[in-house]
Amino acid sequence: MAVRHRLIKADPATVWDVLADGNRYAEWVVGTGVSRPKRGRWPEEDASIAYEIRFGPFRVGNETVVRECRQGAGLELEILAGFLGTARFSIELRAWGRDCLVIVDEHPLQGAGAALHNLGVEALIQVRHRSMLARLARCCEDEEDGRRRASARRTGDRQGAAGDA
Repeated sequence: MAVRHRLIKADPATVWDVLADGNRYAEWVVGTGVSRPKRGRWPEEDASIAYEIRFGPFRVGNETVVRECRQGAGLELEILAGFLGTARFSIELRAWGRDCLVIVDEHPLQGAGAALHNLGVEALIQVRHRSMLARLARCCEDEEDGRRRASARRTGDRQGAAGDA
């Protein structure tokens, strides 16, 4: 099992908001093209999103299905990867002070990916997770910075208005 974690400098609510937006999936998941809702309301159970995986000139359509949603705390996803088979992908959010500890865990369930799974594949998954968590951190930290700036502007506008009175 490929388990990896990262401390993201954003609160868990901000991280959840990014994860809960199915249109943003391709922003943080390595190797995916544009994502779009396919079925249901992401991230509710049994909802899915569709996206493309690109290998040079080749494009493969994939789908990810929500198997379990713990609102604000985590997702259990099943990745349907065509001829490669399926994989379980779990993402857990834990408050860590003002920040969020994100723990991901992925392993193949069936198909070619499960049959060919070995230490080499595990190492590649670890590299992909490191990159994916860095991308997720950028998305969430940018979002958090934007929220803080907007809040500071609103607070500054109110203080300025109170000082003008």
